[in-house]
Amino acid sequence: MKQFFILLLLPFLYLLVAHGQHTTEGNLLEASSTGAKIVNAAKSQIGKTTSYAPAYKVIPYPMGDIPIEKGVCTDVVIRALRDALNYDLQKQVHLDMRGNFSTYPKIWGLKRADKNIDHRRVPNLMTFLKRKATSLPVTKTPANYKPGDLVTCLVGNRPHIMIVSDRASNDGTPLIIHNIGRGAKEEHSLFSFTLTGHYRMKP
Repeated sequence: MKQFFILLLLPFLYLLVAHGQHTTEGNLLEASSTGAKIVNAAKSQIGKTTSYAPAYKVIPYPMGDIPIEKGVCTDVVIRALRDALNYDLQKQVHLDMRGNFSTYPKIWGLKRADKNIDHRRVPNLMTFLKRKATSLPVTKTPANYKPGDLVTCLVGNRPHIMIVSDRASNDGTPLIIHNIGRGAKEEHSLFSFTLTGHYRMKP
């Protein structure tokens, strides 16, 4: 009799467990949707942005950009957030710098905000992201880096920024999407540099 009742309960237990798994997966997908959008928008630049162009350019405001064929590491981030989230770093950084200029680095000797270039400089983006995004610990634990996260580092003594991809290498380290000189690429180099910052855009 006991075995009979257990057999009767099995279908209900299966439904309960399956429902719980479905709910958990749904929550994970929802939590990662912002990151997934950023990754897809970053990947769409691969093959389109094929060169590195750091020269100062006068660009429209807001939503200004140089030609998609050209760019620097920050342009990968700027374009990804614009295309994925309709989030204009040019405008947001300019407004924040204009109101809080003393908070930002003085590396370039500027005395006021410049909407053409401020958002294209990594030190400015680091300051902005600390203020407006979620700032996370810098670690060497691959699992701490989620798709769509923004990571800053030093390449030699030059600041650099990259986007964490949704793919990983064989050792479990997430790939990154960036432009380090040869256009937008997805590469296995997250821990190849000295990391200086880890940020996540708020949903």
